[in-house]
Amino acid sequence: MESDAISSQKALGAFLRAHRERITPEMLGLPTATRRRTSGLRREELAQISGISATWYTWIEQGREVSISPCTLARIATALRLGHAERHYLFTLAHITDPEKEQPQETVNAAVLQSVHQITVPCYLLDLTWNMVAWNPQAEELFCDWLKQAKTPNLLHFMFFHPQAKVLVSDWENRARRVVAEFRAETSHHQGTEEIRAFVRNMTHNSEAFHHWWKQQDVMAREGGERTFSHPQQGERHFQQVTFYPAEHSGLKLVMLMPLC
Repeated sequence: MESDAISSQKALGAFLRAHRERITPEMLGLPTATRRRTSGLRREELAQISGISATWYTWIEQGREVSISPCTLARIATALRLGHAERHYLFTLAHITDPEKEQPQETVNAAVLQSVHQITVPCYLLDLTWNMVAWNPQAEELFCDWLKQAKTPNLLHFMFFHPQAKVLVSDWENRARRVVAEFRAETSHHQGTEEIRAFVRNMTHNSEAFHHWWKQQDVMAREGGERTFSHPQQGERHFQQVTFYPAEHSGLKLVMLMPLC
């Protein structure tokens, strides 16, 4: 689709610009002028480091239809000091295979899709736009009455629209900022689809906080780690989050919260 291609090119340009403006000349060992009107690297400086013309790089940032080789994009990614998730997102936007692409990790057996209710720790199954497709009683108890009341429970809707989220989720601001970056990374392959565009439009229109963090262009891989909840009846509860991706269902992910002693 031509409109999808244009959308991807503009998204690629916006992503490059946001990350270029975060890199200073000092970080790359470049000489610094006393006065700079541009925050971060100039386009000309990044182009020179990446071995391409300034005009060509400018066209890329402007979202024009420009052919980019995998090696050139790899040099740009290196110059911008992109992390693994950010680099993956960059190549996905450009519809180019990363020459240094890692082998995919093994995925869990699809039988886990039928075993959600048999798991004894809080767990839930998320689809592409983070709708809760299934959950067990332990998760329902953890999220209080929300899962019972919501017609179509969605984790991002809970984080940004439900008043209970800022009470239940400890350090809400940092967690909310991170889930936006994780959502961007996870949906990088699908951002040209109307489903994702419509979902993001709804979120940015109805949540000032989501809109602010979405514009930051941050990308983070979904990683395990400690999650803390301030439950109104049970007090503070600590979990280790583990996420699995069922084989044969790449659009689904199983999130398990393992209680910490």
